[in-house]
Amino acid sequence: MTTDEMLILKGTHLAPYMQLATALIGKVREGGGNMFRHQLDTMATLIDYGYIDSVLLKAAIVHDLIEDVPDFNHNLLLSIDYESHAVYDLVLEVTRLPLETKAEFLTRILRTGSHSAKVLKVADRISNMIDLGFVLNTGFISRYTEETKRYVFPIADEVDQAMLAELKALVESRQTYISALTR
Repeated sequence: MTTDEMLILKGTHLAPYMQLATALIGKVREGGGNMFRHQLDTMATLIDYGYIDSVLLKAAIVHDLIEDVPDFNHNLLLSIDYESHAVYDLVLEVTRLPLETKAEFLTRILRTGSHSAKVLKVADRISNMIDLGFVLNTGFISRYTEETKRYVFPIADEVDQAMLAELKALVESRQTYISALTR
């Protein structure tokens, strides 16, 4: 990371977004881990790949709030800072609609999502795939890796080849894991 990039991050105030994300503490994920840490892992993945856009990083921290906290008051998010509305809009882009299937949701992001929504969804999936290393349900892992190949690989291919390479490696490692368990 360059000095200029570090200075950009220095001026990014993430703590209020982290405070909102604490509403996810204790929520267990089907794919392993807990929801609060997943938010921070997603942000860390973005930084690892050189994404330092403050709206993108803030959205990563709260990207599952609307979907996973039924009584979440979106006005709390909208009142944080001057970027809150842009963060909220990005979070809505990566939030699955109530009657939307997972396939429809991921296809919507591929077809109509902004570049930032696509990058955020790929970072989110990388975090999810890493957490699968702690899951024992081979059926779930199989379904999730197939979904990743079918719907998320094309999104990653469009936005970031390095992230795509990591996703492919994660899928391969999970498939190897399943093969070892089912022998």
